[in-house]
Amino acid sequence: MDQQSARKAVETVFRLERARLVAGLTKVTRDITLAEELAQDALVAALDRWPHDGIPGNPGAWLMMTAKRRAIDRLRQQAMQARKQEAVAHEIALHHGQAIEEIEAAMDDAIGDERLSLIFTACHPLLSLDARAALTLRLIGGLTTAQIARAFLAGEAAILQRITRAKKAIAEAGIAYEVPRGTALEGRLASVLEVIYLIYNEGYAASSGKAAIRQDLAQEAMRLGRILAALMPDAAEVHGLLALMELQASRFAARVDAEGRTVTLPDQDRSRWDRLLIARGLQGLARAGAITGADGFYTLQAAIAGCHARAARFEDTDWRQIAGLYDRLLAIAPSPVIALNRAIAHSMAFGPEAGLALLAELEGVPQLQGYGPLHAARADCLRRAGQLPQAALAYGQAASLSTNASEGDFLRQRAAQCRAG
Repeated sequence: MDQQSARKAVETVFRLERARLVAGLTKVTRDITLAEELAQDALVAALDRWPHDGIPGNPGAWLMMTAKRRAIDRLRQQAMQARKQEAVAHEIALHHGQAIEEIEAAMDDAIGDERLSLIFTACHPLLSLDARAALTLRLIGGLTTAQIARAFLAGEAAILQRITRAKKAIAEAGIAYEVPRGTALEGRLASVLEVIYLIYNEGYAASSGKAAIRQDLAQEAMRLGRILAALMPDAAEVHGLLALMELQASRFAARVDAEGRTVTLPDQDRSRWDRLLIARGLQGLARAGAITGADGFYTLQAAIAGCHARAARFEDTDWRQIAGLYDRLLAIAPSPVIALNRAIAHSMAFGPEAGLALLAELEGVPQLQGYGPLHAARADCLRRAGQLPQAALAYGQAASLSTNASEGDFLRQRAAQCRAG
């Protein structure tokens, strides 16, 4: 194997194993930054050794053993320094009174639960949602600071500061590195799912920039969802969220044309929808429903996406079922955005006038002031109701509020079509 191929192989393996390494190392060191450094040390060692010695039969175990040795070396050095200074070392192994042998044993334990602990730590509700998302992409996703900055169209320094502050907040608050139990689990799991959903949504419908979709970010969110589903097989909403992401992602190839322009649901070529993702999403939806029923926040949204996925043509869409699902969703999670989506569904099921009536009720809601999708929904209802001049104005208003270039172009094009009659 040549040097370039070997390096690529090492980086691929490390990408797959990084979260496991950091999770296992954090379990012992109780220091996320130190765990990341040790994992990086193992990568450097692999880049040095594997091109010459070949890739080991169990590369993940090799990386963990190498990182473990680095950890033990550091802890021995710290213990020696502590004895010389006749003080108790601040590092975690000594702080907890662990012997080196105990540390070695702990490192050899199965680490599935440790990886889950790392996810719950990174997504602790003490942190802001943006901080949770950045830290999760760093620790579990293995993205670099530069990659996270590009994903969220933010400055690299700002993202680095966000991650650093999050780690510091975790350390200062003494957050337990563990999976919460009992009644605490539901609230903490909601925080984890919220983070994954945020990451996915930024990929599914980019809030700014030129691209309508950032598939790499959406794919990372789905990967995180699959990790969580494997570690928490009996959590209905975990399967509901993963099903939602897979069903929506199945339409990616049809959502933009060759020039990157937005293609609306009625005009999409459904032969380009990913049937494998649809099958997986529907299976996940069925599993979520079988665990605790289908009335979870993410499971209901997945059921809505499933209605679209099952329709061979746009005209076959069961809008009455979708409207009913939105009724249930609004009942368990009342919010202006869900109310807006419900109004759109009702307009499709019962006519544009029904949608306009529901939208009129939302126009005074403070959270929707200056919210482009509200004006876009109203424009669509007006267009379908034959009120083209009013529709053109509403499309123009929606376009002026959009921060995504592809979406803005689409809305301006619709406005022009309405003006042309």
